[in-house]
Amino acid sequence: MHNVTLIKGDGIGPSIMDAAVAVINASGAKIHWHEADAGMSAYERTGTPLPDATMESIAQTRVAFKGPLTTMVGEGFRSINVELRKQYDLYANVRPAKSWKGVKTRYDDVDIVIVRENTEGLYVGLEHYLTPAKDIAESLAVVTKAGSERIVEYAFKYAIDNNRKKVTVCHKANILKYTQGLFLRAAREVAAKYPDIEFDEKIVDAACMHMVMKPEQFDVVVTTNMFGDILSDLTAGLVGGLGLIPGANIGVDAALFEAVHGSAPDIAGKNIANPTAVMMGGVMMLNHLGEHEAAIRMQNAIEKVVNGGVYVTPDLNPESKYGTKEMGQAIVDAME
Repeated sequence: MHNVTLIKGDGIGPSIMDAAVAVINASGAKIHWHEADAGMSAYERTGTPLPDATMESIAQTRVAFKGPLTTMVGEGFRSINVELRKQYDLYANVRPAKSWKGVKTRYDDVDIVIVRENTEGLYVGLEHYLTPAKDIAESLAVVTKAGSERIVEYAFKYAIDNNRKKVTVCHKANILKYTQGLFLRAAREVAAKYPDIEFDEKIVDAACMHMVMKPEQFDVVVTTNMFGDILSDLTAGLVGGLGLIPGANIGVDAALFEAVHGSAPDIAGKNIANPTAVMMGGVMMLNHLGEHEAAIRMQNAIEKVVNGGVYVTPDLNPESKYGTKEMGQAIVDAME
């Protein structure tokens, strides 16, 4: 029995998480859910967007399954997601983007995994104004050799564990000689230890162009925090949007799995939110927990329903009359 902290989140979070939990439970995986609060719903009930009880639950279970959260504007944390990554040193953000047969896009052969460093770079939040008039601002990017090495190591080990053939490092070392230069040098040193995996280097702006022109040349991509944020949204666009993209945040002894899209309060309660992304996050979680048979069963059922294009939400099929609940039930029914 695996203990997992369940954070349903805000907006569409409760509806898509209920559908995902039902599918995970039907997969045969043995999960004991520990429900906890975070986000706007938590703030309204407890006065804080990230209650101590939630942090204590994650500290105990070391695995969290999270719906989208609304970040407070003007108060609280800069981002609850950033705070969780910081608290549990969830240094690797993994976002796979793969084409779906049932989702029409400009491409048919995309299969890219973005591995993003999650704790350093420009997102450390070291910002300040340089003048009393606040007309000049400065942000500091922090890149360490240790942090760079461990994310590139993770990318190569991920490639080996998932039968991937190539790792591409994306950087801007041609301009940012110190921070990006350090990251690139660390990547080269780590890559030398994995001669059986093809290693490639691309400047990030050129990588964006190549991803749009010929995405099949990419396999596993490893990069720094902000570039990973941007590239993962780009790859999401190649396969149909954020509604299909899961995310895993991995640390040494803790992990958090989620959809990467927002809480979409404008469609909350309307039974039209697409649960695919968070369900695929559930697949990643089951694999992390060693529940590989359940993960395969769940993924096959999701693919069967999404590729079928019938019992899906309107964003996947504009003619569909089915919603979140019906799609979730169809995936449960498709489980083998």
